[in-house]
Amino acid sequence: MSADPSWRSFDPDLSPRPAIALRVEVPEHDSEAPLHRHRKGQLVLALRGGAICEVPGAVWMVPPHCAVWVPGDLPHSNRVTPNARICLLFVEPGASALPDKPCTVAISPLVRELIQHLAGLPHDYPADGPTARLARVLLDELPNMPVEQLHLPMSSEPRVRRIADALLRDPGDRSTLPEWAQRLAMSERSLARLMVRETGLSFGRWRQQLQLLVALRELSAGAAVQRVSAELGYESVTAFITMFKKALGQPPARYLASLTGPRDG
Repeated sequence: MSADPSWRSFDPDLSPRPAIALRVEVPEHDSEAPLHRHRKGQLVLALRGGAICEVPGAVWMVPPHCAVWVPGDLPHSNRVTPNARICLLFVEPGASALPDKPCTVAISPLVRELIQHLAGLPHDYPADGPTARLARVLLDELPNMPVEQLHLPMSSEPRVRRIADALLRDPGDRSTLPEWAQRLAMSERSLARLMVRETGLSFGRWRQQLQLLVALRELSAGAAVQRVSAELGYESVTAFITMFKKALGQPPARYLASLTGPRDG
């Protein structure tokens, strides 16, 4: 089942229900909902492919079987990879004990099935009927989902944004901090301080996090580890796997498998 193409302009605030869901099938090309906000919080669940959610100050990556949570009234944009399948869950403020800041969460099979089932039901369900009880169970379970560290600190500072946009276009660019400083007509020390002040990370750590998110997006779409490693400019597959394992605790194949397997909660 595909959602109507108007999902990008769907207004969840027209429904007074504590939770409503929408299923979205994305065609062969990227699909994007530009910057917007609504009263309800939003959970973006990736069932196939991936999604990228940008909020002020950060970019959040959603690999399959994970979701990104965006609290209500927070400006955000969503970009979905080609041929993806996602569910959007909209939650009334105060209806669930979810965090007051954006985060990426791993979704258990139970919660995943509840969201998909709710997405197939009318949004104007009775407040005291079976659908309302199903929504209540879902909203009780959501706060138990484990948080994954899958975000990239961002900044609207023009020089940092220029680096970010360039690396998102070409994540394999291995330009050094001195080379970026020269392009931006800055000293190396000034750029190093700027990156830490604006993102909270050193340039090297920040670029590694960006590459990690790009790798997850590509691996989730079915790309081979060897290809992803080469596209990110790593000298060897071993070096890429070492980086991945250090950041997420498991090599790529095992980490992605853990996201699709059963989770307690």
